[in-house]
Amino acid sequence: MSKRASAKYKLDRRMGENIWGRGKSPVNRRAYGPGQHGQRKSRKLSDYGTQLHAKQKLKGYYGNITERQFRRYFQEAARKPGDTGETMIGLLERRLDAVIFRAKFAPTPFAARQLVSHGHVLVNDRRTTIPSYSVKVGDVITLKQKARDMALVIEAAKSTEREVPDYCEVDHSKFTAKMTRIPTPTEVPYPVVMEPNLVIEFYSR
Repeated sequence: MSKRASAKYKLDRRMGENIWGRGKSPVNRRAYGPGQHGQRKSRKLSDYGTQLHAKQKLKGYYGNITERQFRRYFQEAARKPGDTGETMIGLLERRLDAVIFRAKFAPTPFAARQLVSHGHVLVNDRRTTIPSYSVKVGDVITLKQKARDMALVIEAAKSTEREVPDYCEVDHSKFTAKMTRIPTPTEVPYPVVMEPNLVIEFYSR
């Protein structure tokens, strides 16, 4: 269903990490960047380079959302009281496509985004086609029957690559899910280390 397989794996290699923890990632075989200069010894990153790397990694993890949209999450988080990095992660995890991915209804955030945009997802029994839709605690998310029969969805639900996190309540027999609370960054099951504090520093320059 997702058409960005090569693109997302390029992101893995560019970052030098298996961002989504997938067994198919080329980083598992070649832990260096793409291209003819990919095997050159990497130079030490500047503070700006380190912050940019952290931003690109976090932005890429959520389906490589646009820069404008990602910056908007930072701006919204900065307006709220409390830790800005923690708030930003909470906002990203509330994205409808992120919840679909967490519920194991799709193998990647890219596939989850397409499930939503193609009209296969209901939120509180209402068809929702906006991947960035902000899910509220207690909202009931349901896959339509056509999506439940897709091989991609069935395989994702059975996959052992990852588990459903504690802050999501999922019934794979009915293909329903609900976010029970907003997670803290330490609760989010990232396969690699994410550094939202560096992302905040990048945008706060």
